[in-house]
Formats: sequence, structure tokens, C-alpha cells
Amino acid sequence: MSSTVVKTADLPQSFLEVHPHNLYLYCKAYAANLRASNAHTKNRSAVSGGGKKPFAQKGGGRARQGSIRAPQFRGGGVVFGPTNAKNYTQKVNKKQKRLALMHAIAEKVANEKVFIVDSISVESGKTKDAKAFLDTFNQRDVLLVKELIDDKTFLAFRNINKSYLIEPNELNGYLAAAYHAIVIEKSVWENLIKES
Repeated sequence: MSSTVVKTADLPQSFLEVHPHNLYLYCKAYAANLRASNAHTKNRSAVSGGGKKPFAQKGGGRARQGSIRAPQFRGGGVVFGPTNAKNYTQKVNKKQKRLALMHAIAEKVANEKVFIVDSISVESGKTKDAKAFLDTFNQRDVLLVKELIDDKTFLAFRNINKSYLIEPNELNGYLAAAYHAIVIEKSVWENLIKES
């Protein structure tokens, strides 16, 4: 299996002219959109019970109290706590998504971390063979981009935590920046360059 390392000279000029802030904004939005927003507390109106006044307004020598579910009581509501009504999602324009991916790829190419292969395929479906394929690149972790993932290849790479196998439509700036190296099929690379 032969692989080609992409050099900066092989990239179109448009890849090299992208401002890095596009990648920053995309990664920030990507991480924000993953947030589950499930931290939730109940305020005094949402806590059950406490309909009756705990004791008489006057005569006890104590401060007046209207409900046992007020924040100062055990089991009472929480003051200014988090609620799951908060929405963390951030919008990113299509053009900016594209620019983020272009910059992430340009950075990887500058560090000689993009490898083009004819095909990413493990016909045996064995993890051992997939590991041997990855060892030829001698990289810390690898993002693999395959035109169409078949079952055998998927099974082979599924259990290797230092690699992630995706199809071209899943490729984005965040993933391209997150992995140490990218191994991409020749047909996918040609389409990527053509679209820019």
C-alpha cells in the first residue's frame, strides 16, 4: 500500500488565504452545540409542598415566614440556579464551515500530516489488519476519510481508539483539527480540492 504526503505546493491558493479565526469560531460553535443543557434546579414555585403558612405571623418572636419551601429552609427552592431552558447552540454559516475545514487542512498539510492513499479497505474485517495499516503511517492518532464505508472496514477500525473512520460528508473543521494526521482516499481528496 503506497501513500503520498501532501505538500503545501499541492494546495490551491484559496486554502492558504483563509483566516484562522474561521476555524476558531467553528470549533467554538461545534463544542457549544454538543452541550446537553441538562443542569436544572427548581425555584421556590416549582418545589412541591409549602402551601400552608408554617406558623403565625405574630407572637412567636421569630421572623415572619410564608412558606416552608422558601430558599432558607431545608428542601426549599434554589435561588438563581441553572435551568435546562438555556440554549447554547450557535449558528455557523455554510461558507464559514467550508473556510474552517480549508484552514484545518492547510495547517495539517503545512505539518506534512495529510496522506493520500488509493483505498482505505480491510477486506478481512480484522482489527489486527487495520492496526497494521495504521502503523505504516507512524502517527499518534488518525482521521480516516473513505468514499463509502463497507461493513468489513467499519468493523476492523471500530475498536481502535486512536483512529476514526468517516465518510466525506462527515468531514468538518473540528475533526480535521482534532486529529494528529489525516489519511484520505485519492477520489475524496480530488473532490475536496475541486469544490474549493
